Amino acid sequence: MKITVVGAGNVGATCADVLATREIANEIVLLDIKDGFAEGKALDIWQTAPINMYDSRTIGSTNDYEMTKNSDVVVITSGLPRKPGMSRDDLIATNAGIVKTVTENIIKYSPDAILVVVSNPLDVMTYCAYLNAKVDSKKVFGMAGVLDTARYRAFLASELNVSPKDIQAVLMGGHGDTMVPLPRYTTVAGIPVTELIDAETLDQIIERTKFGGGEIVKLLGTSAWYAPGAAAAQMVEAIVRDQKRIFPVCAWLSGEYGLKDIYLGVPVVLGKNGIERIIELELNAEEKALLMESAEAVKSVMDVLDGMNANA
Repeated sequence: MKITVVGAGNVGATCADVLATREIANEIVLLDIKDGFAEGKALDIWQTAPINMYDSRTIGSTNDYEMTKNSDVVVITSGLPRKPGMSRDDLIATNAGIVKTVTENIIKYSPDAILVVVSNPLDVMTYCAYLNAKVDSKKVFGMAGVLDTARYRAFLASELNVSPKDIQAVLMGGHGDTMVPLPRYTTVAGIPVTELIDAETLDQIIERTKFGGGEIVKLLGTSAWYAPGAAAAQMVEAIVRDQKRIFPVCAWLSGEYGLKDIYLGVPVVLGKNGIERIIELELNAEEKALLMESAEAVKSVMDVLDGMNANA
C-alpha cells in the first residue's frame, strides 16, 4: 500500500506523520516543489519510527512525480494562502494552476489513485482536480466536513464537559461560513444534543464552528494544520482499510438533494472504492433552504473557475 501527500507544508507533513504513526501504508511519499523540503520533513518523520514504534516508511521528493508511481491514495494539499491585496479570483487562478499541474502529474503515474483534495478554496479546488483527473467522481473528493465536524464536536465537548468520543454530528454544504450544521442530527452518546444544551448556546457554537479556521488564523497569524492534517489522514484510513465510515465530504452531486453538477459537502460512505455511496438525509424546509443557499455560494465560485478555463 502506497500513499502520496503532495505539499510538505504544515498540513501535508501533519497528514503524513499521522498516516505513518498509524501504519496506514507501507510507504508514504511526501512531495513538494521546494528543494529539499519534503526530503527533510520525511526524514524527520521517519526518525520518530523507533520512538513511536511503527514501520511505515516516509520518503521525500522534490517535484519528482515518478516517485509517486502506483500510489493507491493521493492527498493534495498544494496551494498558496491568500495574501494581502489578493482577490478571491486571484487566489482561485493561482491555486487552480497548481492543482491542475499536480493532478495531471499524479494521474500520469497513478491512473487508478483516489484523490483527496485539501487545497483551498476547497470546493472549487476539488472541482478543479476532478476536471483535470478525468476519472470517476467517486475517486475525487474534498476534505472539509471531517474537519468542520471535528471543530463542532470539540466545541460541544468543551461546553458540555464530556468526551469528544461520544459526540456524533453531521455538517453539510460549503466549507466556511456557508456550511450547514444540522443540530437535529447531533447526538451525545445517542442523546439528542438539544436535550443537553440550550438553543442560544448551541447557536453560538455553530457560529464559532463556521469561522473556526479564521479564529485560528487570528491567534496564530497562519492557518490551522494539526486538525486539517489529521482529518485528511482519517479519510485515507477509511479508504485504505475499507472501513465504510460515514463522513461528510465534498462530493460531486448528480441529482442528490436536488442538486446537479456541483461539488458540495454531504454525508457519504468511504471505502476502498472512494465514495461508495452518497447518503441523502430527509432535510426539513429550513435545512433545505440553508443547503440551497450554500450551494449557490459554492456554484458562484465554481463558475469563476469555469470562466477562467473558457478564456484560457
